[in-house]
Amino acid sequence: MAWTQTQLDALNEAIASGVTTVSHNGKTVTYRSLREMMELRDRMQWELANGTRSRPQVHYAQLRSGRPRQ
Repeated sequence: MAWTQTQLDALNEAIASGVTTVSHNGKTVTYRSLREMMELRDRMQWELANGTRSRPQVHYAQLRSGRPRQ
């Protein structure tokens, strides 16, 4: 399911009001916390701006200290 700007606006309104329940198109969602809502909001904003549901992959280098292997 792709997010819509209307859904994002409803979530932002709920966050601004400090409530954890959002209703949109006859459906109601109750979130566990405002933190969860803000994380979802950030994801929705990213996906709406980038036109995709998948985030870029992140790779981490592993560094070792000490003597080099032989």
